[in-house]
Amino acid sequence: MTPRPESSGSRPKGTAGEKIPEQPTAAQKKSAAKKTAVPKQAAAKKATAPAKKAAAKKTPAAQSPAAKATAKKTAPAKTTAKKAVAKKAAEKKKAVAKKAAPAKATATKATAEKAAPTTVAPEKAAPTKTAAKKTTAKKTTAKKATATKATATKATAKKATAVKAVAKKATPAKAAATKATAAKAPAKKAPTKKATAKKATAGTAAAAPPQTTPPEMEIAGSPALGAPDRERLLNGTHHNPHSVLGAHPVPGGIAFRAFRPYALAVTVVAGEVRAELDDDGEGFFSGLLPLREVPEYRLLVEYEGTVLDTEDTYRFLPTLGDLDLHLIGEGRHEELWTALGAHPMTHQGVTGTRFSVWAPNALGVRVAGTFNFWDGTGHVMRSLGSSGVWELFLPDIGEGELYKFEITRPDGSKTMRADPLARRTEVPPATSSVITSSRYEWGDAEWLARRAQAPAHEAPFSVYEVHLPSWRPGLTYRQLAEQLPRYVKDLGFTHVELMPVAEHPFGGSWGYQVTGFYAPTARLGTPDDFRFLVDSLHQAGIGVLMDWVPAHFPRDDWALAEFDGRPLYEHADPLRAAHPDWGTLEFDYGRNEVRNFLVANALYWCEEFHIDGLRVDAVASMLYLDYSREPGQWTPNEHGGRENLDAVAFLQEMNATLYRRVPGVVTIAEESTAWDGVTRATHHKGPSGFGGLGFGLKWNMGWMHDSLQYMSHEPVYRKYHHHEMTFSMVYAYSENYVLPISHDEVVHGKRSLVSKMPGDWWQQRAGHRAYLGFMWAHPGKQLLFMGQEFAQGAEWSEVHGPDWWLLDPGYGAEPEHRGVRDLVRDLNTVYRATPALWRLDTDPAGFEWVVGDAADDNVLAFLRLDPEGNPLLSVSNFAPVVRQDYRLGVPEDVPAWHEAVNSDAACYGGSDVTNPDPVKPEAQPWHGRPASIRLTLPPLSTVWLRPA
Repeated sequence: MTPRPESSGSRPKGTAGEKIPEQPTAAQKKSAAKKTAVPKQAAAKKATAPAKKAAAKKTPAAQSPAAKATAKKTAPAKTTAKKAVAKKAAEKKKAVAKKAAPAKATATKATAEKAAPTTVAPEKAAPTKTAAKKTTAKKTTAKKATATKATATKATAKKATAVKAVAKKATPAKAAATKATAAKAPAKKAPTKKATAKKATAGTAAAAPPQTTPPEMEIAGSPALGAPDRERLLNGTHHNPHSVLGAHPVPGGIAFRAFRPYALAVTVVAGEVRAELDDDGEGFFSGLLPLREVPEYRLLVEYEGTVLDTEDTYRFLPTLGDLDLHLIGEGRHEELWTALGAHPMTHQGVTGTRFSVWAPNALGVRVAGTFNFWDGTGHVMRSLGSSGVWELFLPDIGEGELYKFEITRPDGSKTMRADPLARRTEVPPATSSVITSSRYEWGDAEWLARRAQAPAHEAPFSVYEVHLPSWRPGLTYRQLAEQLPRYVKDLGFTHVELMPVAEHPFGGSWGYQVTGFYAPTARLGTPDDFRFLVDSLHQAGIGVLMDWVPAHFPRDDWALAEFDGRPLYEHADPLRAAHPDWGTLEFDYGRNEVRNFLVANALYWCEEFHIDGLRVDAVASMLYLDYSREPGQWTPNEHGGRENLDAVAFLQEMNATLYRRVPGVVTIAEESTAWDGVTRATHHKGPSGFGGLGFGLKWNMGWMHDSLQYMSHEPVYRKYHHHEMTFSMVYAYSENYVLPISHDEVVHGKRSLVSKMPGDWWQQRAGHRAYLGFMWAHPGKQLLFMGQEFAQGAEWSEVHGPDWWLLDPGYGAEPEHRGVRDLVRDLNTVYRATPALWRLDTDPAGFEWVVGDAADDNVLAFLRLDPEGNPLLSVSNFAPVVRQDYRLGVPEDVPAWHEAVNSDAACYGGSDVTNPDPVKPEAQPWHGRPASIRLTLPPLSTVWLRPA
């Protein structure tokens, strides 16, 4: 559910994993005290005489130093206590008479046998192990002694420790007798062992150090916290709570301090030793035990109606080492996701979860979640030096718990923030982070070994772009894994490109306004479910690319914007921070930690989810300081230019790191300008003086815009725009290109691909098929958005997805749509089997024009060649007429040509104008070649021919 921290004030504040009951009213507490006070005093008095005999056997060495030092003060304290008892007894004579007998009998029996546990008041609802530690006599004396003697050990009326202090003020023999009378040690030794054994957990049951202390330890003093520390802990602004809470050696023993809001009592349990801490108020408890060293211990925390046996949160050492902090500070922690965020782990032999977050401007950070009723008061995190990192290990907290960080801003206000490195989130619109860890076992080792055999620009690379939530609306990751790999493999695509998978609050952004950079969207399942989808695609022989958005992030006040109260992930300069087009914020690429956050994020997806490549969104908006800005809205760089030098350095580092660490990976830039060297190596400087950005591929936006513009013209006017289809070859080898027909081209009034074609329905479908044939033959890799493979007529909707009903056999035009899909399948099949179409995509030796200037005919013909010179001839006729005996120059060493693909074939929904027989060259020079062939060119078509 959505967390509501402001509503947690009505329920008790607790600690990790604790369910805290409602607190009693003042009237209830007063009533309970009256019922138990007199019987306890009576029992104590009756038990004194037989205890003296037992005390006589004890040696002086067994007496504590405190008892010896205060022996002379016994009489006043004792007289006062007796008077108070007498007064109480007189006021409630009948009640005393009725209840004193069983109490007396119990105390006498405990003294004689030294084995049975002391009877406790029936009103006490705590478990046996807690109730056993307090005798009736002890509780009564504690209340009276506290009222009389200020030098006792700061106990409240509820505490049992004050009676011990009073008892110690007697003579050595008398003090020993009193202790024996209460029958503390013999009465409670057995229950203590039983409770300790029952509550011990793996890794925490270490043998107690050999210390000569009785099982029921006396509190020697109360090392309560000073007001400044208390205030900072209560406000959540303490930078080092571990330095004052937990167990610490001090002169005279070990000081124990606990911060447990709303607890009634806190008891330290170390092996067979247990001691109840003093209540210092406001949830603070403390005590000084005469121990030589800090033992392995647990806490018994008593709330109304229950006692919890738990680890002390503040006894643990930091879970992050100096190397982690050093790398974070330098911005070089390549596995940042392993250091920050929430991680279930075993620390010092205890299972729990480590929380850590980078918030250098925060006055304090607390962690809140379902485990503490969204109240982080008792879970103050510690600051780890100057790194800006805050950390806390919470024992007994594990997977599935929701959490956020409660950050105190520099101005003292507080904000609840989702974890920037959360690896799982709630389903939007809920915004909490979720503790998670992966147990997924991958089955794609063969795929990972194979993908590294050749770089992407020298391998077949045909991409099907998918928006997962709408491809088949309603399917989960695992359900998609059953259908998507089969569908893509059937169509012959080599890769799928997933529109952003990282968590985003608004579905209408299609995933391009990311808030959870390290978490796959929870809309479709868990992170391991997403791993299963990727694994399934790999096992089907399909690579997985993912859109990645490091250019900007939204302004949601629970996410990254002013995360710790000041600009942190965004640039401090408002002109640099605000993105003018999308109302979002741009990252501060010049800050080491921010750059590290993004570089590590790229690695995270490729290493943790086996993603084969990242298509980086909106690269142009990152590269230029004046992107979509008017004069006066941007500040030049140090050289007076408009290049964003920080963004350039970030992209270079990201690409270099990714290619170094992930064999076979590919990065793809959506870059819409003529920036020099997008796909050039980072260490090779170009004419601009910059090294390359280091991408593997770049979207050819120029080809896409020009070619679609050409196809939108009526065929009769296309001869005036012939250059729009040929200009791309002027710069085709300046970068390693992908030819994209993406989601951006089939939304927002741009119409679907088939609807961009002029003419009637038949001509539109014919033009659509001809264009796909031309695209697959053109140098560069191919990308086609879902729905365009079967000529969907409507624009894409992220709600409804592709119009799959067009492929329903009951639909009248189904054969026409199915025919287009069959063509895409055959194009991919021939493409993958023909190295000439992909082996030299980035080498001019792989392309030769046959005829590129036949503007009047609307004809384009060219050869594609592999390294051995084997050709494929592609001929496109973008006129709606049949051209008979159309002569084309060809190499003379090919004895015959036959059709490999004809987009006008009847099986694709065409008019079936074909060249069914092999076409033999004639010795007539044409187009500057020694031989030529005559072809019949179908209308609005593309024909592929290869040697017979």
